[in-house]
Amino acid sequence: MSELPPFLIFFIGALVVALARPKLRPWIALATPLLSLLLVWFQPLGSHLSITLMGQTLELYRLDGLSRVFVLIFHLAAFLALLFAMHLKSPLEWVTGLIYAGSALGAVLAGDLLSLFLFWEGMALSSVWLVWARGTERAYTAGMRYLTIQVISGLLLLVGGLLQMQATGSLHFDLMNIDTLPGMLIFLAFGIKCVFPMLHSWLVDAYPEATPTGTVFLSAFTTKVAVYALARGYPGTELLVYIGAAMACFPIFYAVIENDLRRVLAYSLINQVGFMVVGVGLGSELAMNGALAHAVNDILFKGLLFMSMGAVLMMTGKIDGSRLGGLYKTMPKTTILCIVGAASISAFPLFSGFVSKSMVMSAALIEGHPTVWLLLLFASAGVFHHAGIKIPYFAFFAHDSGLKAADPPRNMLLAMTIAAAFCIGIGVFPQFLYGLLPYDPGYWPYDTTHVLAQTQLLFFSALAFVWLNRKGLYPPELPSVNLDADWLYRDLGYRWGLAIWQRFWAAEAWCREKAAAFGRAARQYLATHVPEGTLGGTPLSGAMVIWVAVILAGYLLLSFLPVTG
Repeated sequence: MSELPPFLIFFIGALVVALARPKLRPWIALATPLLSLLLVWFQPLGSHLSITLMGQTLELYRLDGLSRVFVLIFHLAAFLALLFAMHLKSPLEWVTGLIYAGSALGAVLAGDLLSLFLFWEGMALSSVWLVWARGTERAYTAGMRYLTIQVISGLLLLVGGLLQMQATGSLHFDLMNIDTLPGMLIFLAFGIKCVFPMLHSWLVDAYPEATPTGTVFLSAFTTKVAVYALARGYPGTELLVYIGAAMACFPIFYAVIENDLRRVLAYSLINQVGFMVVGVGLGSELAMNGALAHAVNDILFKGLLFMSMGAVLMMTGKIDGSRLGGLYKTMPKTTILCIVGAASISAFPLFSGFVSKSMVMSAALIEGHPTVWLLLLFASAGVFHHAGIKIPYFAFFAHDSGLKAADPPRNMLLAMTIAAAFCIGIGVFPQFLYGLLPYDPGYWPYDTTHVLAQTQLLFFSALAFVWLNRKGLYPPELPSVNLDADWLYRDLGYRWGLAIWQRFWAAEAWCREKAAAFGRAARQYLATHVPEGTLGGTPLSGAMVIWVAVILAGYLLLSFLPVTG
């Protein structure tokens, strides 16, 4: 029992929840990650489970220093998300959430590409129900687009895996070669789930349309599984350094002008994953530790922020910054917990974001990337603006919207409180997180240089926000639709595709018309020129042939007669 793969426990738990009595369902769901975590905690590094299928060895379970970090935080994330959703009456989100979390665990424990593909698609097929569960038309269409993109990612992974097997004879998942066709296809599959620039729109399209509780599940697993896959397959790939820097920077501009506060957090999620991708691309032990530590912290503080905004949405029915404000009076506990999440994502000293983000930035300088360090510094200031200040300010302070609301149910407050406690605990005692990382970091964040530099950055960023807001230069919270990369396929691509489709059918109609005319001409020719036609095989034509033969014979006879003169 101690060697039972944790994803099996989650799948069994989902089945039991679906079949159990309504009163027992939330408690069974909540107990599932705790039982699984208890079993995993005592499993030694190096535990594995392999099977042989059609001559290929499939490693369904591989616990090592890299996967263990994600396994532990995924259990905590699943527990918090289920606790946050405990008040729900329908079991849909509990069941799909357990399957989704179990698939994520299976993906980070998979030792071969085929097993990874199966769990990869399992994540897509289960997580889309968290979007559809909201029951709106927007949620349905966003979920369909989300599912399409996720399936495309899975197909790229499958094709890349099969080509890898053809080239090497093995499906083993470890270091990949990006210079080969299989390596490039698998890299692209990971990049889609890791929200690379121009491949990111599915996240900001679907996550804000999910249920208030479903978004908490979604924020924890998909992108972090992709970060793990990059860390496993492509550590030290320099291209990732520049991709990650772009990811850290460009969402800031969208987040600042976005009105939907959950969409702001979706852009912020891309920004934070950018820091992780930079760490994986740098590839040093300090950078890899920073990427993994930041993945752990992002799950906690981003989950806390999504929970606080989910609570606001559930209690007020609104999530636009232009329609919120003044809620600190009626939702004081949610306000305080949201501020903890905002301080953590902004990397305030003594909060969790500070002890991991600084690792990646220090590694960028050590590895000789000062320009990337400057970009990450800019991104850190931008995070403070859109997530550290904008989210709590426009949701709970700013103008008084007059909304009458109260703090959410106790289970939601408890989940947020536990997440906030971890954000503060990791910030104050980072050595406990560092002890779980695969490498010996030899790093301590609380030296004078790090603390002063970050404090100055935060101070001047806050000063800039206050000045811009007082001068009326800060982008106001207005209902709007902001164009993103998805415009290329949802609008421009649609119009181009429609025009191409119309021209195709016009060409097809022209071809059919010409083919019909050719057919009529061919039938007319055959009707007159074959032996059975009107010009062959009749008495008139036979008589004409006879007379031609007679005339020819007479001409020949006369030509042989002697000529006399």
